[in-house]
Amino acid sequence: MARQKSSQPTEVELQILRILWELGPSPVREIHKRLEAEKGTNYSTTVKMLSVMLQKKLVMRDERSQPYVYRAAISREKAGKLMIRNLIDKVYEGSAMSLVMQALATSKPSKEELEEVRRLLDQMEGR
Repeated sequence: MARQKSSQPTEVELQILRILWELGPSPVREIHKRLEAEKGTNYSTTVKMLSVMLQKKLVMRDERSQPYVYRAAISREKAGKLMIRNLIDKVYEGSAMSLVMQALATSKPSKEELEEVRRLLDQMEGR
């Protein structure tokens, strides 16, 4: 059975996206310099990963400049929302509440975090 292609970023793709979110539009060499320092990745792997990410529409490439410049095609916020939605659907059968309850039960939230949750709930209830 063939594996379904995912538009979800892999761990390495997320690492490249984080680099692009931090640096902004960058040539392959800049991206590779960071990736090599963090993971020991070789240059051809960086180029291949960017090619795959281009196909998945996770990055865009400006071909008018030499060398080509890559930029993230998705914001950090949008990537987070997509991944959380996927997690909710796959693990919690579509229940965001189950995810929230699990997250709060897994680690003790600080007083400030609980206040922020209360503010968000009040906002959602229109108070």
